Amino acid sequence: MGNTVLILLIYLDTRLHTPMYILLSNLSFTDILTMSNIVPMMAFNYISGRKSITFAGCGFQIFFYVSFVGTECLILTAMSYDRYVAICHPLRYPILMNHRISARMAGGCWLGGIINSIIHTTYVLLLPLCGPRILKHFFCEVPAILRLSCVDTSQYEDIVYVSAVFFFLIPFSIILFSYGQILHIVLHMKSKEAQKKAFFTCSSHLVVVVMYYGSFIFTYMRPTSYHTPEQDKILSISYTILAPMLNPIIYSLRNKDVLCALKKVFGKTLSHRNENL
Repeated sequence: MGNTVLILLIYLDTRLHTPMYILLSNLSFTDILTMSNIVPMMAFNYISGRKSITFAGCGFQIFFYVSFVGTECLILTAMSYDRYVAICHPLRYPILMNHRISARMAGGCWLGGIINSIIHTTYVLLLPLCGPRILKHFFCEVPAILRLSCVDTSQYEDIVYVSAVFFFLIPFSIILFSYGQILHIVLHMKSKEAQKKAFFTCSSHLVVVVMYYGSFIFTYMRPTSYHTPEQDKILSISYTILAPMLNPIIYSLRNKDVLCALKKVFGKTLSHRNENL
């Protein structure tokens, strides 16, 4: 609900038609798709007690999951760059970050996530599976599928490792660098109130980022032999449910611009309703 409300607000309020909110609306959209891909099936299996999925259904779940997760990692990186330019180079912001550039960045994030997903989904679906096809997980995730394979997957694990470097480790490093530069600028501000506000905002953003990327790095940059089903399930909850749920709260619903837009939209709705009555 939070992600849906945020997308509607950005669409309806022209004051939010800025590069930052364009990227934020894409982040909210990926969060909705990620949870829609996993949670309904998980809830249905839990309630019905069936706890099964078709091979085709598993393939689609892997493809969409890897696409949305890869896209979200890149979008978070683009958002950190946007904040870095806005705070550290405000006079150059219209040149370095405008509507055209932000739209291209968002499109590049989606394209990168989809291409990465096609590679991994194709390989995983072609793996021969042995024995009982019991997936010790609440959705079809790559490490869980690899444990069912009959063949040596060490070469593919190297590909997963390289992919994790490009989609998790490098973006995470860029985000930390961006926020480090922002905090450096903040420390030189004369206003204590501005410092406090910036620290509060940056710290809340970093909590979500560390939780999100930390879980991915720990899951995908370890050899499969070091994985346990219990660890994978616990870590997966953080980036499939908790992070998408927290993002609209951390990034927007505590933002004054978004709250003003919310009041404006609801105010118009209530006044229109009163006129009809």
